Amino acid sequence: MNWITNYVRPKINSMLGRRTDMPENLWIKDPETGEMIFHKDLESNQFVIPASGHHMKISAKERLKYFFDDGKYEVLENPKVVQDPLKFRDEKRYTDRLKEAKAKTSLEDAILNGAGTIDGLPVIVTVQDFAFMGGSLGMAAGEAIVHAFEVALQRKRPLILFAASGGARMQEGILSLMQLPRTTVGVDRLKEAGLPYIVVLTNPTTGGVTASYAMLGDVHIAEPGALIGFAGPRVIEQTIREKLPDGFQRAEYLMEHGMVDMVVSRLEMRQTISRLLKMLLKIPVAEKPLEPEILPPAVVKAEARPQA
Repeated sequence: MNWITNYVRPKINSMLGRRTDMPENLWIKDPETGEMIFHKDLESNQFVIPASGHHMKISAKERLKYFFDDGKYEVLENPKVVQDPLKFRDEKRYTDRLKEAKAKTSLEDAILNGAGTIDGLPVIVTVQDFAFMGGSLGMAAGEAIVHAFEVALQRKRPLILFAASGGARMQEGILSLMQLPRTTVGVDRLKEAGLPYIVVLTNPTTGGVTASYAMLGDVHIAEPGALIGFAGPRVIEQTIREKLPDGFQRAEYLMEHGMVDMVVSRLEMRQTISRLLKMLLKIPVAEKPLEPEILPPAVVKAEARPQA
C-alpha cells in the first residue's frame, strides 16, 4: 500500500475541500510543431491547427456536423448483416473487437451515411470513421456504402464520400474483398443516372479502398498532408529496394503527379464542393454585380477637357 497516495493525499484534499478533476484533453499537442492548442479553439476550427494547418483526425459524426448546413442532417440507417461469418479469432475474438469498436465510436460500423443540404443543395454524404477498426471495409461497411448509392439514386441526389481506411477487413477474408466490386457497381449506377460522385480522400486512405470506390469519383479532393495509396511507403521501399521521394503518397505529391485533382483545406471543403456540384449539375452560380469603375478626379478632368 502506498501510504502517501492512499492516506496522506486524501486527508489533505478533505481538509482543503474537494478537488475538481481537470479534463485530460484540455490541451492538444500539434504533431508537427509541438505547440499546445486549447481544445475548444481547435474544435471551433474544425480540428485544423491554426499555426501549422495540420489536419487532425475527426469522427464521422463531427465530419457531418461541420459539412451540412447548420449541422443538421438525417442519419440513414445501415442495413443489417451477419457479424463474424467466419468465426474469426486471433488474439481476441472478432465479435469482441466489434463490441469494443462500437463502444468507442457509438457507431454500428465504420460507415456513417447522412442526408442533408450544403448551401441549399440536397446531397447524400458517406463518411468512413478511421476510429472504427481503422475504417476497414467489411460486409457491414460495404453494405452501408451500397445503401448510400441506392438512396442517392432513389432521391436523385449527388453523393459525396469521405474516405479514411486502412483497407479491407482481414477478419472477414474473401467476403471483405467482395465489397470492392459491389461498391464499384454502385458507383457505375450513380454515374449512369448522371448524378455527381465526389470523393474526399482524408488521412489515411489506403489498401483495397483506394483500389476501388475511393478512386472512381468524378472529382478527387484530398485534405492537406493526407496519406493516400495502396501499399504503404515502407512496404514499397522494401519491395523495390529504392529510396522513395520526399512526400511520396502525400496529397500534395499526388496532386503534382495527376492522381488527385485538388488539395483543399477542411475549412474550405463545403464551399469548394458546393461550387463543384453547381458546375456538374449546371446550376447557375449567382455572381456579384460589377461595381462601376470610379476614376480619380484628375483623370475625370482630363477626359472632360475638350480636344484641341
